[in-house]
Amino acid sequence: MRDIWIIMKFTIKDMVKRKSFIISTLVILAFIVIGFNIPNIISWFGNDNIKSKILVVDNDNIFEGSLDSLNNMDINYEVTLNNLELANVKEKIENGDYDSALYITKEDNNIKIDYIIPEVSVLDSIPSDLVSILETLYKNVQIAKLNLTTAELQSISPNFEYSLVGISEEAAGNVIVMMLLSIVLFYAIYFCAYQVSSSITIEKTSKIIETLVTSTSPKNIVLGKTLGIGLVGMLQMILIVGTALISANIFMSPEILSMVLDVSNITLGLGIITVMYFVLGYLTYALIYAVTGSTVSKPEDVQSANGPVAILSVGAFYLSYFTMMNPSGNLNVFASLFPLSSPFCMPFRVMMGLATTTDVLLSMVILIISILLIAKVAIKIYSNAILNYGTKLSFKDLISIYKEKNK
Repeated sequence: MRDIWIIMKFTIKDMVKRKSFIISTLVILAFIVIGFNIPNIISWFGNDNIKSKILVVDNDNIFEGSLDSLNNMDINYEVTLNNLELANVKEKIENGDYDSALYITKEDNNIKIDYIIPEVSVLDSIPSDLVSILETLYKNVQIAKLNLTTAELQSISPNFEYSLVGISEEAAGNVIVMMLLSIVLFYAIYFCAYQVSSSITIEKTSKIIETLVTSTSPKNIVLGKTLGIGLVGMLQMILIVGTALISANIFMSPEILSMVLDVSNITLGLGIITVMYFVLGYLTYALIYAVTGSTVSKPEDVQSANGPVAILSVGAFYLSYFTMMNPSGNLNVFASLFPLSSPFCMPFRVMMGLATTTDVLLSMVILIISILLIAKVAIKIYSNAILNYGTKLSFKDLISIYKEKNK
């Protein structure tokens, strides 16, 4: 146990001193702070308070004076009404007196509206908000001529109320929060576990591993490095989540925050379960990466050696991520029990209120048994492959090593 603790402290010091770790952490924190400040940045540099000047010409009074109400509406236009000829309207646009103009005429039974701007490109079109407002104003003018009663007017234009209702009574929670939680867990587990493989290979290159092997057993090395990097990863995750929560509360208004992120389902119990799944998920992938790290002797070979594991982990993540679209489906239940995807999926089901205590315990038991099996295989392969300085070991070589260790 003492050797594990020594290796664990050595690994932690090595991790936090790395420039790549420090820079990546600072960059992530900076992106989080900037991300929550995007609405403020837009308001600082945007032109939200500057209204576009638009000239509206209705020489034939087709709208019967109703266009006067345009300036009383909450629209992003400063409207000027005037009776001018088309040539004069174009001249005013060309001189920069107005940004655009609406020239309204009537031909037979059709109302023609020309939207005049300085230059027309293939990306330009008549603003949909203006089209909607003008159509509504004209319909209101025509309806008013019919002298309809209040009841008849309400029957023509009732108030529509829309709401989304599911047939399931199970708690729905907030999908955005759930998916963000799954992404954060994947990032923390995957990248922390990846560091185990990278750290082992670097130590093989610098020959530090030879000193470690002569000082303690391979088992202690595997467990010490895994726990050390895991602790650093957990602290990094807490720092990232903490920064996100603080930034959200400081830089975003409570109304926008409650509209975008509903954190009402985040409880202390969910936090504890999430941390437990982070630890178990990390141990699962870290032990696998310990094996891949011991199969190569050069840092440039780490990525190719980790390729199959990366595909496996990304596939497990997407299995849990996409089954969130149908949380009551059998595939989502499978993803919450399958040891490679349960760390990303089960916290989501707990937040949704879909997982019972029995489901959580069963999932954790399966995950723990899987960790013990992977650890047994990983330590045996690691102990024989760690001093390999030749070519990268193949999957067939690893099987042979494991069989030899069991003879």
